[in-house]
Amino acid sequence: MTNPDESVALITGASRGLGFALAEALAPDYHIVAVARTVGGLEDLDDRIKAKGGAATLAPMDITQDAAMQHLCRSIHDRWGGVKLWIHTAIHDTQLSPADHIDAKDWDKAIALNVRATGIMITYVAPLLGRDGTALFFDDPSTSGAKFFGAYGSTKAAQIALARSWQAETAKNGPRVHIATPNPMPTALRARFYPGEDRSPLADPHDEAARLLAEL
Repeated sequence: MTNPDESVALITGASRGLGFALAEALAPDYHIVAVARTVGGLEDLDDRIKAKGGAATLAPMDITQDAAMQHLCRSIHDRWGGVKLWIHTAIHDTQLSPADHIDAKDWDKAIALNVRATGIMITYVAPLLGRDGTALFFDDPSTSGAKFFGAYGSTKAAQIALARSWQAETAKNGPRVHIATPNPMPTALRARFYPGEDRSPLADPHDEAARLLAEL
C-alpha cells in the first residue's frame, strides 16, 4: 500500500557485511529497500527487520543491469515518491594479483560494478533523493596504490572520485553526499583480502553501522 510519508532507505549491497548491518540499524525508522544478488542474505535481513517491528522490500537483482535498476527506481518513485537515504555498499571484491597479471574478466567485473554501475545509479537515484535526501558512500583508502590491490584499489578510488565530484556539485542545493571511511571489520570481503588475519581486533559491523549513522 502506498505511503508517501514513509521514510525510505535504499541500500545497494544489503545482503551481508556493513550493508546488512546498516539496514538492520535503520529499521524500523525507515522502510528498507534492500538490493543484492544473494537471495538468502536478503531473506535473513528481512527476518531481522521484521523482528524489530520494521518492514523491507527485497530486490534480488544485479545493479549492473541498467533495465532492472531503472524499473526499481521507477517503482520506488511510484510507491513512495522518493527516498530519504541511499546507502551504496555494493562492491566487487577482485582477486589480488600483481598489476601485470590482472585477470581480464575480473577487471571487467570490477569496472562494471565498482565504477560504471555507481555512475549509472547516481543518475537514477538523484531524482529520488531530491534536494533533501542523503547519499552515503564508503572510502577504502588503504587499498589505493597498495601492492596486489591494483584492480580493486583503482576501481574503488574511481568510485569515490565520482562520489566526491557529486558531493562538490550538490554542496549548495542538495542532495547531501556523505563519504565515510569505515574501520576494518570481519567481513567476507576482508577475509578474502587478508586470509589468516586475526579478526578479534576488528570492529563489529553493527557497531560500525551505529557510528557511521551517527555521523549523518
